[in-house]
Amino acid sequence: MQKNHRLRFSIIAAIASIAAGAWWAVGSGRPPGMDVEMVPRPPRISPDYAGIVLPPNVAPLNFAVREEGERFFARISGEAGEPVEIVSRSRAIAIPPGHWRALLDCNRGRDLRWEVYAELHGQWRRYHTLINRVAEDEIDPYLVYRLIPPVFNTWNEVGIYQRSLATSKESVVLDGKSLGSACVNCHAFSGNDPQRMLIAMRSDSLGKATILADEGRVAKLDTALGYTAWHPSGRMAAYSTNKVRQVFHTAGPEVRDVIDLESSLAYVRIASLESKQVPGASDEGQLATYPAWSPDGRWLYYCRAPLLWTDRDAVPPERYAEVRYDLMRMAYDLETDQWGDPQTVLSSNETGLSILLPRVSPDGRFLMFCMCGYGCFPAFQPTSDLYLMDLQKGTYEKPPINSEASESWHSWSSNSRWVAFSSKRGSGVFTRCYLSYIDETGRAHKPLVVPQADPEFYESFVKTISVPELLRGPVGVSPSALRRAANSDDAVPVAAARGGRSQVDDSEPYRQAVP
Repeated sequence: MQKNHRLRFSIIAAIASIAAGAWWAVGSGRPPGMDVEMVPRPPRISPDYAGIVLPPNVAPLNFAVREEGERFFARISGEAGEPVEIVSRSRAIAIPPGHWRALLDCNRGRDLRWEVYAELHGQWRRYHTLINRVAEDEIDPYLVYRLIPPVFNTWNEVGIYQRSLATSKESVVLDGKSLGSACVNCHAFSGNDPQRMLIAMRSDSLGKATILADEGRVAKLDTALGYTAWHPSGRMAAYSTNKVRQVFHTAGPEVRDVIDLESSLAYVRIASLESKQVPGASDEGQLATYPAWSPDGRWLYYCRAPLLWTDRDAVPPERYAEVRYDLMRMAYDLETDQWGDPQTVLSSNETGLSILLPRVSPDGRFLMFCMCGYGCFPAFQPTSDLYLMDLQKGTYEKPPINSEASESWHSWSSNSRWVAFSSKRGSGVFTRCYLSYIDETGRAHKPLVVPQADPEFYESFVKTISVPELLRGPVGVSPSALRRAANSDDAVPVAAARGGRSQVDDSEPYRQAVP
């Protein structure tokens, strides 16, 4: 191969790579041009990175070859740039990050060809070429998520982490163990802004609270907010108050359930830290949860279901498996602090399913949501699938990114071209995060699991990765600042407003904060 068509490591790098079982293809290490047996099928690789659309700013998609062999060879090439060639004694194919980035940069909007070989008893075998496409649109570079054991009934190991999607480096945002084994959950960001977030916490020693980070200021609020949605202005946030219980089943496809015994919606004005009920979504005869704003801030979407029981302490309550939520919305005027009447966007009577977790794309064109057989918690429902609604046409469909297992939590990239979502595909037990490209027509392309440096990482990782949120950068406050706020005895009170419009100037920040 000509020099300008081959990438080589230095001698030192090559020796280090060989020690690890992989090296650049040089000399007789690569398959010969002739006498290669052709296998009439694609290679089996894991993760399944075949036929995907990948972000141009994603970390190397390292993979393992699931074919018999004593040595393995992979060649990744595009229409432009130098190909990457790797020989490995192990099944693991580790792609050098620098050359990977260079290859993606010059092939945006173009195809990549993945050629995979396996050598067995001195005979090289070549499999059908895999074709992947590099999108022109980047994905937001950071992903925030919660790590938690797959089966839990205590707050022993709950943490919120962030990952650079370009490098696969993970770092802690807030670890519950640092707060005396607290539960940290319901993290919410203002759009894809890493500078403005809310994190709910529950602790036996520290009580219930919410950590508010806003443009470098950090405060502990004395109220635990539930599922939270920031208004696009950053001046207020809608949230749910939920009384939920976890139920374990002895038989059936659903091993466990999360049941919402009571719920309603409220909102807090950030400057005054006054809380009010959302009119029309705080009826005692209704369940209301999962608020989500339209990007213009004029509509609050949420999910509503009738309360089917009178005993609010019974667990599980009667008829809990009959609860199905409708997709609703209400108009809102931020300046006058006035709400419109509830409107039904999609009825569970029409779908026969429970509609949950609405999220509107930042361009306002699409709304993604989950539907499952019943209830409020799709992560525990094997029937849960993702759906995509075209808000201009008022139509919806189930995109081909679903599996036989549960699909649930999801979020949009700030350019509306990518979604990150949780899925239990593969094992049915461990939740993983997948990325899918959504083109301008609303077509969702085959998803890829978030890449790891070790291609066999997911085979031994025994925690769930859930509630993914895509961000434009790393979280803007340090873990130590969040810990100090969480451990502080000076919680800022969130007062219930007496009614009417708040008289506080929303341009004035709340006064009590931890630097």
